[in-house]
Amino acid sequence: MTEPKTYDVVVLGAGPVGENVADRVRAAGLSTAVVESELIGGECSYWACMPSKALLRPVVARADARKVPGLTQSVQGPLDAAAVLAHRDYYTSHWKDDGQVAWLDSIGADIYRGHGRLTGSRQVTVATPEGQTVTLTARHAVAVCTGSRAVLPDLPGLAAVRPWTSREATSADQVPGRLLVVGGGVVGVEMATAWQALGAQVTLLVRGDGLLPRMEPFAGELVAKALTEAGAEVRTRTSVTSVTRQGDTVTAELGDGTRLEAEEILFATGRAPRTDDIGLDTVGLTPGSWLPVDDSCRVQGSDWLYAVGDANHRNLLTHQGKYQARIAGAAITARAQQVPLLETDPWGAHAATADHAAVPQVVFTDPEAASAGLTLAEAEAAGHRVRAVDYDMAGVAGAGLYAHGYEGRARMIVDLDREVLLGVTFVGPGVGELIHSATVAIAGEVPVSRLWHAVPSYPTISEVWLRLLETYRG
Repeated sequence: MTEPKTYDVVVLGAGPVGENVADRVRAAGLSTAVVESELIGGECSYWACMPSKALLRPVVARADARKVPGLTQSVQGPLDAAAVLAHRDYYTSHWKDDGQVAWLDSIGADIYRGHGRLTGSRQVTVATPEGQTVTLTARHAVAVCTGSRAVLPDLPGLAAVRPWTSREATSADQVPGRLLVVGGGVVGVEMATAWQALGAQVTLLVRGDGLLPRMEPFAGELVAKALTEAGAEVRTRTSVTSVTRQGDTVTAELGDGTRLEAEEILFATGRAPRTDDIGLDTVGLTPGSWLPVDDSCRVQGSDWLYAVGDANHRNLLTHQGKYQARIAGAAITARAQQVPLLETDPWGAHAATADHAAVPQVVFTDPEAASAGLTLAEAEAAGHRVRAVDYDMAGVAGAGLYAHGYEGRARMIVDLDREVLLGVTFVGPGVGELIHSATVAIAGEVPVSRLWHAVPSYPTISEVWLRLLETYRG
């Protein structure tokens, strides 16, 4: 046991969320300790956002180039898988966190490596890799930023099969000959897209009726069509009932009794909070639970405990977690300095309101799928009187120039009572860079009558905004 330490703020977890909390409170002059059991930089840097997008960027670039006259014949060959994997390794810093450590050092946060657990009010005990324990006490706040982990289904003998989760799918060092992907959400479709393009024969197994169930139905339809055209097999309404491994071969038995074989199987079937062994029971909370919070990310019923990012289950997206970290950092600082929240802040920097209405997301498949705000079904379920406005993006001049034979679709959801946007979805090549304009329109509650005067540049894909508004006006 080393000598106890006291800080203004203790941050449990050093992923992008924990790093941002630390940065905000340190910038305000609060002393800060950051506890991390794995790599500084967290899931996003090493097993999620960065490696997955590094794998997908060559895939999407080649797909786009194949649709450009003059380039089509030059890019018909296979991807250089070794070069793509090396590119991925570069963006994960070869799974070394020296750069991230240097950044935390530069802001003056103290790093404690090891497993941190709450051991009472405002107290965290760290078990270090060297076998020592360090007790950290927070004067003002402890922020739980431990993220989430992949969930595996309860199938007999699954552990012996050594299945892939999102971590293995983004860090594998060779391309499997055949890959079964179980799950049709973001991880499933992105990894199916990447590994199919890198040379694997991919079969995507989905229990529901389609892909990307949290987006507009046409998003999943267009992505499924493209995957099928690329050579993958997409099976909907399909469940896996058992999995076995014999040597290098995995056999999955399906609900209809058929069997499929592959070298690897990826389960992309959901996430669970990494809160099962962080001492929640010592402060009256349930281990392994999501932590409900108010809009400042303070845990309900507590005046010192915060849960930021995936741990609070508001939105399992890195950019939303970083946004919450900015809010939580400002709220912790204000409370520590006894400054009233909200009333004195015209920016509303102490309330994570964007988690409710204007959440953006991009799925980096071919074609890309991007959305912000509510889908039509979500808006109707919430009781809004709405109209869905659709447009075939092939009718936009910029889309045709971007890619010959461009296929895509756009939809905006208009609140008919207030005439503002509640949601926008784009599907098509290159649409990921369009979604921030939708986010601004939704978060800013910009009337559609004012959007009419936001003139898009010609000839760009963003001219789809004009076409949507023209369609709405009739």
